[in-house]
Amino acid sequence: MDLSIIIVSWNVAALLEQCLHSIAASLATSSAYRLPQTEVIVVDSASSDDTVTRVKTTFPWVTMLAQSENVGFTRGNNIGLEAAEGRYLLLLNPDTEVISDALAHLVAYMDANRKVGIIGPHTLNTDGTTQSSRRRFLTPALAFFESTWLQGYAPKEWLDDFYVTEALNTAVLDVDWVQGSAIMVRRAVYEQIGGLDTGYVMYSEEMDWCKRAKTAGWAVVYDGQAQITHHGGKSTEQAGANKHIYFQESKLRYLRKYHGYRVALLMRVFLLLSYVWQIMEEAVKTVISPKRSMRPERRQRIQTYWRVLRSGLKVS
Repeated sequence: MDLSIIIVSWNVAALLEQCLHSIAASLATSSAYRLPQTEVIVVDSASSDDTVTRVKTTFPWVTMLAQSENVGFTRGNNIGLEAAEGRYLLLLNPDTEVISDALAHLVAYMDANRKVGIIGPHTLNTDGTTQSSRRRFLTPALAFFESTWLQGYAPKEWLDDFYVTEALNTAVLDVDWVQGSAIMVRRAVYEQIGGLDTGYVMYSEEMDWCKRAKTAGWAVVYDGQAQITHHGGKSTEQAGANKHIYFQESKLRYLRKYHGYRVALLMRVFLLLSYVWQIMEEAVKTVISPKRSMRPERRQRIQTYWRVLRSGLKVS
């Protein structure tokens, strides 16, 4: 088996169907590369929609691993990884679509470049624009700016370096990590460093995986010549306030693992104070804003931020 594609799905049956159709089309596309012998594994995380029935009926060639509980993104992928048999293992989000011969292209690149352990494709948004999917590793200093209310005040050169903006989107280049919506790993890497760290429920798990791979001596590559579309966040939209909690706790876990507990603790205090500030800001705007139509939305934000504060944002 050349390639195992692992998809963790949760209540996104229609998008998953599009994804599976795109995989089938990619594997039937005329290509300059040898078409890889491929298996597709769907790990359904106890969806309440008809995902399991639809997949079994429409895609009998797919291996369905239906779970009795919501196992989360990292655990779900590890379940799929354990069942996979391919020389290469592709973690693919259910809200993606493979474009043209991207699968054959990525396998061919990995076959030709034996020191590359992990690779990610050029990712497009639904409207065809490029989605940022290549990164440098997060530093403690940048962590206080990236994806916080301070991001607009970050030194431009820091953000340019983090998002690897100097290279063309169609380039093929070494990076530190690639986005987990579509990330292919060599089996030898998986056998050496293991699967995803289940301490991350979602977010930052791919950065951690790539960090471990690079520490073990493997290269990580962004391949702008292979393309997928990522419709983005359709499963995480269902998480509500937990989305904020998972994101911030994942950042804290990464900082604790690679930069020490003191850095993570300082970041935790900063984040909690940031949510206090955002609650105060939204409360003031609710009172003084002339737009009554905005008040329910602001109240919802306050409730979300309050739930984050109540969680305490633990450092694990």
